[in-house]
Amino acid sequence: MDEAEEALDWTGQPIDCAACPHVGQAACEPLKACVNDRRARRIERFFMANRELADDYLDHPYFEVRALAGRHCNVFRLQRLINDPEPEPRASAALRLPLPRALPMKADADRRVRVALASRLTGQAQLDMTTDPDSWVRLVVARRLPPELLVVVANDVDSEVRRVAARRMTLSALPAMVGDPEPMVRLEVAERLPPERLHLLARDPDMRVRFTVAERIDLESLAAFRDDPESVIQELVAARLASSQQEEDTNGPGT
Repeated sequence: MDEAEEALDWTGQPIDCAACPHVGQAACEPLKACVNDRRARRIERFFMANRELADDYLDHPYFEVRALAGRHCNVFRLQRLINDPEPEPRASAALRLPLPRALPMKADADRRVRVALASRLTGQAQLDMTTDPDSWVRLVVARRLPPELLVVVANDVDSEVRRVAARRMTLSALPAMVGDPEPMVRLEVAERLPPERLHLLARDPDMRVRFTVAERIDLESLAAFRDDPESVIQELVAARLASSQQEEDTNGPGT
């Protein structure tokens, strides 16, 4: 039998619907919505159809059941999941607890819990998590910080965090990142800088950055790229200049 068609509980044993306390009274369906099934999707469907039963499963021996019950239970019952031995139920608590009660979870040992919390925070609590030891957590924070505050992570040790900063920060702060050691970060900068500021990257050592600059820079500054060591950039410059000349010849100067 294909595994997708098996109805097994979290210990790997066949599910006995006749022994289930919800038989005949809860909205459940074998292989689709079942709290006894080991598959998270089927457990989730059970709680979506039977939210009133979620409170009863916060102490279930299977961590997936506790975690999914935590998504649907009464919020006042979530406190018991803060010290759950598994990170998934704790993450459910971090996502739904009132923030004053959830804030101590910033120090949780598992990054999945801290990521869940970081996805909710604002203000000083959000800024505090820019120093989290895990880059995944800091990445989540960088994706949510207001653009004017992204300068805080502009020097993060992880280049992916800096890329997000370069992609979202205010344009006035962006020139400070033209010297980033990672070419892909500088490429993000080149794609966003106003054309009149692109001269800051005109001599970038990475050809991808220079190509993007040559695509976007003002025509008045484009001639400086004619001698670029990369033929593909020379061709781009020639094509842009030729197109500009053709337009001028057709419409006349200054149009």
